[in-house]
Formats: sequence, C-alpha cells, structure tokens
Amino acid sequence: MHLRLLPLGLALLLPLTAAAASPNILWISSEDHGPHLGCYGDTFATTPHVDQFATRALRYTRAWAAAPVCAPARTTIISGLHGPSSGGDHMRSMVAYPAGQKMFPQLLREAGYFNANNVKEDYNLPKTPAVWDESSNRAHWKNRPAGKPFFAVFNSTKSHESQTVKPGATPVHDPAKVRVPAYHPDTPEVRRDWALYYDSVTAADRDAGAVLAQLAADGLADDTIVFYWADHGSGMPRSKRWPSNSGLHVPLLVHIPEKFKDLRPADYRAGGTTDRLVSFADFAPTMCSLAGIKPPAWMQGHAFLGKFIAPAPPYVHGFRGRMDERYDLVRSVTDGRYVYLRNYLPHLSQGQHVDTQFKTPTTAVWRKLYDEGKLNAAQRLFWQTPKAPEELYDLQNDRDEVNNLAASPAHQAILARLRDAQQAHSRRIRDLGFIPEGERLTRAGAQAPYDFGHDDAQYPFERVFAAAELASSLKPDAAPALTQLLADSDSAVRYWGALGLHMRGRPAVAAAHHALAAALADASPYVRIAAAEALAQFGEPADLATALPVLAALAHWGRHDVFTALAALHALDALGPKVTPVRDAILALPATGPSPDSRYAAYIPRILGDLRARLGAPAASADTAAETKRGKRKAAK
Repeated sequence: MHLRLLPLGLALLLPLTAAAASPNILWISSEDHGPHLGCYGDTFATTPHVDQFATRALRYTRAWAAAPVCAPARTTIISGLHGPSSGGDHMRSMVAYPAGQKMFPQLLREAGYFNANNVKEDYNLPKTPAVWDESSNRAHWKNRPAGKPFFAVFNSTKSHESQTVKPGATPVHDPAKVRVPAYHPDTPEVRRDWALYYDSVTAADRDAGAVLAQLAADGLADDTIVFYWADHGSGMPRSKRWPSNSGLHVPLLVHIPEKFKDLRPADYRAGGTTDRLVSFADFAPTMCSLAGIKPPAWMQGHAFLGKFIAPAPPYVHGFRGRMDERYDLVRSVTDGRYVYLRNYLPHLSQGQHVDTQFKTPTTAVWRKLYDEGKLNAAQRLFWQTPKAPEELYDLQNDRDEVNNLAASPAHQAILARLRDAQQAHSRRIRDLGFIPEGERLTRAGAQAPYDFGHDDAQYPFERVFAAAELASSLKPDAAPALTQLLADSDSAVRYWGALGLHMRGRPAVAAAHHALAAALADASPYVRIAAAEALAQFGEPADLATALPVLAALAHWGRHDVFTALAALHALDALGPKVTPVRDAILALPATGPSPDSRYAAYIPRILGDLRARLGAPAASADTAAETKRGKRKAAK
C-alpha cells in the first residue's frame, strides 16, 4: 500500500512506529570494581541484584577496560578511539576533538534517540551540546518525548576508591574472610580495606537493582537492551591505575530481549557466558550497530552486538599515561590467558606518590612495610625500580600477576607474539604517548592531537617509536646509539635519547656527558628537563650545580606552561635530597598559574607540596592549600 493512500492520521503515526521499533538501550555502570560479583564466581561478594540479572544476560568473561582509571577509560568509550590515539590518555586532561568525528551518543541522537546521562561524564575530549539531551542527576528515560527510543546511562559512585578511605568505619564483610592477593601484605589495614571494597560493591549492586526495578515497573524491560559494566578494576592499589589484568578486567553483562534477538551474537544464551575479547574501544561501534548505524570507519574498536557484528579480535589492549600528578607510560595487551606489559619508563616505580592513591590505608601500610624491609618478593614489586621493561603473566597459573615470565625460555614465543601485537597496535593507532604531553599539544597547534598524530610529516612515528623502544629496553650497549639520538632533528627523538641515557645510570651519562650538557640548551624544554635530570642524578658535582637551576627555572608555573612546569617538578621530585641547593627557589615557586583547562589545576600544587614537605617547608599558604583542596575535590568526582 502506498503512503498517499493511507488516512492522514495513520500516516502521521508511521514515524513514531518506526522509531519504536528501535531498541531502547540502558547502561548501568559502576566505578572502580572488577568482576568481584557472585555471578563471576566470587563467593565472598554480596551482589544479589546483578547476580539475578546475570541469569537472563550474556556474561563476558574477558572484558577489558582501556585504562585503569576513570577519565581515560570513559574517554575511550565515548569516542570509540583508544586514548593514546586521540590524545586523551592522560588522567584528567582535555584535548581537541578529531576533525569530522563525533561522540557516539551524538550519532544515536541523530538517528532519533533520546540520550539521558545520569550523571558522570569525565571525558578528556570536549563534549558538544549535541551529545546528550540531558546530562545531570535528574536525567532519565522518563523525560523523553513520546515515541522516542532512549539511550540512558545510570552510573553508581558507591564503589569508588574513596569508599575505602573511611577512618573508623566497620566493614560489613568479614575482614578475616578476605582473600588477600599475593602482591598485598596481609595486614589488618589491608583486610579492612578489601572488606570495605566488597561493601562498596554491594552498595553499587543495590543501585543497579533499583534501576532494573524501575525499568520493569515502567513496563520497558521487554523493549530495552541492558548493559551492566564497571569502568575499570577495583579501587585498591595495584588494581586502579595499573594496566594489568587486575586493573583492567571488568564485569560486562548484556541482556537483549527476545524481540531484538536478531541483534544478538551467535553465542548469546540467557544466563550464558562468552569468552570473546571485548575492549572499551568496542563500545562505541557496538552501540552504533545496535541502533542500526554502520560504525564509522574511524572508530577503532569492533562491534560485538547488533547488525554489524565484527569478527572477534585476537587481542585487547590497555594503557597507562599520567596518573594525576605523576607521569608514566605503559602499554599492555592480552589474548585472554597471557598478559604482556611494556614499561617505557622503567626507571619509575609502579607505586609513585599519587596523592589520591596514598589516601587509601592499604597504600600507606604497604609503603611502610616496604621501607622497613618486611615484604616478600611479590609484595616488593609494586615499589621497586627499575621495573622490567617487559612483563609477561599467565593468568591461568598466576591470577595475581606476580611471576614475570618474560625471561622464561619456555615462554619466548608467547612473549614475542604479544610484543608484536603491542607494537602493531601502537603503529595502527599512531600512539601519541611517545611525545611529552605538552609538546604534543604545542606541535598540534590548532589541530586535534589525533589529526596531528596521523600526519607522518608532523609526527614521524616510526622514528620516535624506535627511539622509545631503544631507550626503554635498558640494553647497556645502547648508550652510543642513544647519544646519537641527541643530535636528531626531531625533539621527541632527542628526548628519548636523553631519557635512555638517564635510565642506564652513571656510566652512560658519563660517556655522553658532552652531548647531555649541550642538551641543556635544547630548543625543547622536555629535552632540557630530561638532560638536566640525568646530569643531576648521575653526573659530577659540577653537573648538579649546572642542572638544578635549569630544572628550578622550568618548574616556575607562570613563566612556563603547566606541562613544562609539571615535568620539571617531576624531575626535581625524583632527585630527592639532591635538590637541597635550590631549596629556596623551590619554596618560592607558585602553586597557581595559567592552564588551558581547569582539569590540570590540581597537579602542580600536589607535587610541589610533596617537594616542600620533604624540604622541611612550613605549611602551605592559604592560597596553595585552597588550590590543592579544589583540585582534590575535582579528582574525587
């Protein structure tokens, strides 16, 4: 029948009927918890609502967050781009959006969806008004216009890391029954924190139950595809912020009602499981696929549901960049059984002093026992330097990832395979992590980092990547080649040359003394910082006297941008008592300054506070304390 022959009233109803044929999609998310749920076999967990939901959902056993901390993980989800590709890899940063690309909810909205986000965003990329119809603690599917399908997100903060920072709190879960992982010391504080963590997961479970009950009460359960997921592993130290399985393995459950069975994958079974590898980069193309939209070619993940399901990938990938005020650069990959980590800054400890992490009692007692020499080998790994450049763990036989197999003769083929997978992924996404944070923004100029990074004339990826690989390999015979890198025309290559010499200690620094001294006048502040730290740490007394003023000058926020100042402070902090000759200059440094976005405001006050405390400085000024407090409030959200 032709539309022109229909009665006018019926014709007007057709668009609404077509829209109603699209599935509603509900995301129930929670913060800072791994698969510590009854439905994942954790008998200590108390999670009746999610467990009941699992009886009618497909449970993914190998889902990985992109990053072990919220902002870069959620940035990957919303964009469909790996954080190191978009430039949104550093914790609470803000970079320009790639030209011609959109956050996936905007694509859904353009296809007729009502988008409601309740309430967390925390993206490292700018959001336009076209992304959400509502994004607040009042956002709800109930607010949609009649006849529109909805995409609704409800995020629980009840399981956030901050829930274990409760002096005097008595956990409901019995600390005596906690399973303490091999990397943690078995102390009352650690057991209490783990018990409080399980309490917080129970609270998040109640939130999930309330949303599911509301959906059923509104008569929408049969019309709605429901996801349950968490944004990264547990909030406990060596889970949150660390890109191993303990920090990236997350619960993911999906229920697709019978009326939308054509959107199910082939292995879908209510109450069943799938071992398909899933990454947060896969969420955006999957959402497009469920809505009947062919995922755009620029999305870097693989749709695992809907009309455009892609073949399962053989690997999924993770990353660690700057964690609040502390820089690091780690890449990880898993095939579901083995986990490979590549540490590009092996001279930095896993347990750097991130202010928020040290609020957890477990972190404090763990560090104290390390300083007292009371930890076993597995428990010491978190604090020791250097880290191994490569780590390989067998999850089947080492669930806590404490037995590094990278040097095992029997595992060299597996190591090589996962190393190749990691390197191929970095090449494919044009990983921006190998350029210092501030320099990538300076080089990009008005462009988005993604767009700059995909132009080989501006970002000679292979040269920079090769320099990073060489520098971080810790091979002692690489010093001459690293010295030659200091003469390269690209500043990022020179940066890795200086870093690589620093990583090899006194002999390499002595052999490259002339080149490092010349680098103190390099056009790039990041090369100057790397060279100055190497000379100050491993040079002669005269080198210390020359290098420290360079670092102190670059650490002045106001005379230099926030990224330069933070990098210089990072170097000064690493020098420990060697900074005493510039004590007065450090104490005079400002704790406020210009910043391209408020998300960066807390970091310099934190690291500067650490430095001043170690130098025996008096309490911070009212202005500094207020700025630090504002930054901590932002970090806790």
